[in-house]
Amino acid sequence: MAEETLLTVEDLSIAFSQGGRETLAVDRISFDIKKRETVALVGESGSGKSTTALSVMKLLPYPSASHPSGKILFKGKELLGMSENEIRHVRGNDITIIFQEPMTSLNPLHTIERQIAEILDLHQGITGTAAQARILDLLSQVGIPDPAGRLKSYPHQLSGGQRQRVMIAMALANEPDLLIADEPTTALDVTVQAQILRLLKEIQTRHGMAMLYITHDLGIVRKIADRVCVMSKGKIVEQGPVEQIYTAPAHPYTRALLAAEPKGIAPPLNDAAPVVIKTDNLKVWFPVRRGLMRKVVGHIKAVDGVSVEVREGETLGVVGESGSGKTTLGLAIMRLIASDGPIVFMGKTVQGLQFKEMRPFRRNMQMVFQDPYGSLSPRMSVADIISEGLGVHHPKMTAAERDRRVLVALNDVGLDPATRFRYPHEFSGGQRQRIAIARAVVLEPDFVVLDEPTSALDMLIQAQIVDLLRDIQKRRKLTYLFISHDLKVVSALASRLVVMRNGKVVETGPAAEVFKNPQSEYTRALFAAAFSLEAVPGAVVAQ
Repeated sequence: MAEETLLTVEDLSIAFSQGGRETLAVDRISFDIKKRETVALVGESGSGKSTTALSVMKLLPYPSASHPSGKILFKGKELLGMSENEIRHVRGNDITIIFQEPMTSLNPLHTIERQIAEILDLHQGITGTAAQARILDLLSQVGIPDPAGRLKSYPHQLSGGQRQRVMIAMALANEPDLLIADEPTTALDVTVQAQILRLLKEIQTRHGMAMLYITHDLGIVRKIADRVCVMSKGKIVEQGPVEQIYTAPAHPYTRALLAAEPKGIAPPLNDAAPVVIKTDNLKVWFPVRRGLMRKVVGHIKAVDGVSVEVREGETLGVVGESGSGKTTLGLAIMRLIASDGPIVFMGKTVQGLQFKEMRPFRRNMQMVFQDPYGSLSPRMSVADIISEGLGVHHPKMTAAERDRRVLVALNDVGLDPATRFRYPHEFSGGQRQRIAIARAVVLEPDFVVLDEPTSALDMLIQAQIVDLLRDIQKRRKLTYLFISHDLKVVSALASRLVVMRNGKVVETGPAAEVFKNPQSEYTRALFAAAFSLEAVPGAVVAQ
């Protein structure tokens, strides 16, 4: 079997030095990858997964990064000792990488054609019509519709799934022996995620590649990998075949990861409870303007005639693919964007109210956004962030009373009140999301819109946030509008369900009934992509 081994990582340690201090990020790990094999590195953020992958391609920030021990052998050649010129011949030709967020990996100023052509020119010297023919072939292989029509497109003109397909095309341009996929589906909807996983598996079979797949989602691992390495705090705590890891996990951390799927029972439906928020035939249409005079030639119907009703203490789950109108609906209900159609909050019509007229309602309707790092000011301490709303809505409240309310909010979200004088960058992703939730609940609102609050979080943290939201809802009698493409999270929280597609509601009803017996074909496809273990043909699936 030795001659079949493509990559060997042996006793590898990775350290980072800053300000005279050295931090060990990866601690003496060993694994190998054989030809045509898929090995998954699994673990929480900060476990060392991506750092390990970047070290294989020597993409770490040297010299602040160093390797106190170990070696990386590719086809028997030591990579860590190679010069920059030598490793450049390995990158792109023999080993390629797909990053998590294609929008930040693709150059926004260059067309898709130019970005792929650059790789072909740099590594193979292919230019002109030969390069264009190769680019069209690559785009066809990765399933880009109308590849010829997309050559002149820029990254922002493509959907998230299409951008990730372009990244895969770039990675395949030189037919590598090893493909590193670093969380390539984390930001994608379940249906697009299933398509990308299926595409990776098909391309791997077609080209005979090996793959190192990095993820925090064990559900994905089950669909695509042959062997698994579980990482925690820089160490590989367990490794073995997929079936063995799933059916007989040996390490407590592995068992915790497998059990981390969001669970629980959603609040019961109560048709006698008062209606907190209600919309009727709500529309958000964005005009499309063309020509010198910028005439309106059409509309993008982001939300097209949506009627919802949420009662006190309930959670309304809103699900669908990207572009279905979920977030736009939430923003319209919060009166953060213009819309048409009545919006009734606590029995009062808020549609059409001016900024100052809306202010009294803001205290009772709050929003938690998807990216806490982007929604929290980096210049404000946690105490200032959480108390800011109190200063606006309760100007007569004393500083001591505001501080007391901040302490209560931090305790409610499970954060140490002593950390309130620190800044957002000093916290993990899960802790930042808890701060965002504390900022919303400190005002003691009646209604909270939660826009994808767990999508960027690890499975263990996701489960913790779901439990936290359920606990706060019960104690404070909160009403939630929960927007997500993660159906497992929604199933653990939602009392009622709204399924959206292209701005319209395709199905709605009690969540338990919709999950048990979906009526529309689209809902069934959405559920199949999220819950089926057979979503990727050819993958090793543990029974």
